[in-house]
Amino acid sequence: MPDSDLPRPAPTPAQGSGATREHGGFLGTLRKHPRATLITAGALALVLFGGIAVAAGSAFGAPATASVALATPSNTPTPTPTQTARPAPAAAPAASIVRLCSVADLASDPRLGSFQAQVRNAATGEVLYDRGGDTASRAASVMKVLTSAAALDVLGPDYRATTTVVAGAEPGSVVLVGGGDITLSRTPSGDESAYAGAAHLDELAAQVRAAWDANPANPPLTKLVLDSSLFGGAEWQPSWDSKELWDGYMPPITALQVDGDRDNAYSNTSSRSEDPIGRAGEAFADELGGVSVERGTAPAGAAVLGSVQSQPVSTLIQQTLIVSDNAIAEMLARLVAVESGAGNSFEAIQAGTLAGLAGYGIDTTGIVAVDGSGLSDDNAIPPSYLTQLFMKINAREGNLGVIFDGLPVAGQSGSLSYSDRFGGDSAIADGSVFAKTGWIDTGYTLAGVIHAADGTPLTFAIYALDDVDDSAKTAIDALTAGFYSCGNTLSNL
Repeated sequence: MPDSDLPRPAPTPAQGSGATREHGGFLGTLRKHPRATLITAGALALVLFGGIAVAAGSAFGAPATASVALATPSNTPTPTPTQTARPAPAAAPAASIVRLCSVADLASDPRLGSFQAQVRNAATGEVLYDRGGDTASRAASVMKVLTSAAALDVLGPDYRATTTVVAGAEPGSVVLVGGGDITLSRTPSGDESAYAGAAHLDELAAQVRAAWDANPANPPLTKLVLDSSLFGGAEWQPSWDSKELWDGYMPPITALQVDGDRDNAYSNTSSRSEDPIGRAGEAFADELGGVSVERGTAPAGAAVLGSVQSQPVSTLIQQTLIVSDNAIAEMLARLVAVESGAGNSFEAIQAGTLAGLAGYGIDTTGIVAVDGSGLSDDNAIPPSYLTQLFMKINAREGNLGVIFDGLPVAGQSGSLSYSDRFGGDSAIADGSVFAKTGWIDTGYTLAGVIHAADGTPLTFAIYALDDVDDSAKTAIDALTAGFYSCGNTLSNL
């Protein structure tokens, strides 16, 4: 026990005081000097009475000045007593949240394969659940979220890709210059292709014919030159499986093509060709009529004869996210690389994407972007990056609300409204999960925002990787519904 906490002994009365003197001394003095003694005793009584009055006044709250007249005047000022401030009581600690809602059974489903996940409270940033959240792994089409965020920063929501036609170097020639718009359509104006609101070749051809015919000095139009030099390098990412071309999910990436190079311009999923530039050239030549076609580049400073523009980036992002369109994602990634100064090939996508993400203030360590669509196994994103980015998306910071508005909604829209998503018990979360789906042969993913049952906004990312099949989607949906049900009481155990 510290010394200050030990009991202290009661004080002993001072020895030799008047209170302990024998009575014989006092009576003897009284007998010898009775008059003086009485005067002295009276004075003593007055002093004692005044002291008692002061004590009584203090005890009952009466002013202490009642006895001042009895005190002997003094030239020394009475010191003012100092008051020691009492410490303010500490604020009561906030009640801690008891988190006992477990998803352990759902997370142990073997259909999830090599499992990673993270969940955050989107309002506070607190990590509620984590399984390998800082490990960067392939995220499949969830990569499109990063591509979209980079495009909003580098290009801006209002950017439009422009396809132009300029006068050629040779008499009677024009050059069709691709501006990276893979949505440009060969369907008749008034028809909606797979890309609603896309520009049409027939409109562009009408502009060119009108401008050409307006100059009487022009010779007959006989040659069309195709310029796709805005994008460079390989047209097919080496890590992509070529079956994606035949299955109808990905075209070669060129700055000049029509309808995402689909065989069927009206269908989201349709086989693609191995020569998108050639297909676009043939379609435009048909619109112009009676011209030959060759490849080349536009002469510097050539007169513009016509131009059409894509939908704005804000619309393109929503089109790529809602049905997970690969071609638009690659278009955006390549334009980001070009506009950021990183380059115009697949090899420039990493630098371009990271440049576009830098402004969001989230650590990009571990991110690998070899494409914009997520089709490659070589891409890598930590789930923790996604949960932080989706916090900003949910808060609609800057232009990121564009991404939220393009996300599929469980049971209601896009790739989360298909018959194999959020069925059975998982339907409890219908309308409350806003997320991007991902699927490649070696993994299934889902990441986005959950408006939980208790009102808590959550951000989450789930990866089911390696030895997985289509049933992983059911397991992912069940786990997501578990997060929805638990909300802010979600246990990390």
